[in-house]
Amino acid sequence: MRYNDKELQALSRQPAEMAAELGMRGPKKGSGERSGTPERAGGRLRGREWAGAEPARSRLVLAVVKRRLVKLVVNFLFYFRTDEAEPIGALLLEHCRVIHEEPNSFSISFLEDPERKYHFECCSEEQCQQWMAALRQASYEFMRRSLIFYRNEIQKMTGKDPLEQYGISEEARFQLSGLKA
Repeated sequence: MRYNDKELQALSRQPAEMAAELGMRGPKKGSGERSGTPERAGGRLRGREWAGAEPARSRLVLAVVKRRLVKLVVNFLFYFRTDEAEPIGALLLEHCRVIHEEPNSFSISFLEDPERKYHFECCSEEQCQQWMAALRQASYEFMRRSLIFYRNEIQKMTGKDPLEQYGISEEARFQLSGLKA
């Protein structure tokens, strides 16, 4: 999937579900630098790398923990230099795993390339738990499963399909049978 730089910039300016200044360290050298988060090949914004959904062609290495403004908008995690308004990158939070690492820190890795991890350090364990919960709930698949669950619960209680009034009740993406076990 391709993302237009202007669209990503516009999305990064939208109100955030969460935002904070966190310590951030990117993948270690030699960790595959292929995509699960994926750095977008050719997708540059003034020399900055975007994480999108295509394999990377270069090896980007962030060896030390750097302070970054991190902003969660829908299912993208944008990161900024603390003194700049434009994001320097974004992670698409699909097919990823959020793992508690050490006290006050967590990592995001991608199912397609589990060795490629982004590490984040929070100010407190409470902040770390809040970020992990929000990131786990940010994916399209999580939202889709929640919609299906609540749709079925409402249908059990009322006997009516709540999506019917919107004309989308028969779409395959909203069907329970479309879920993978």
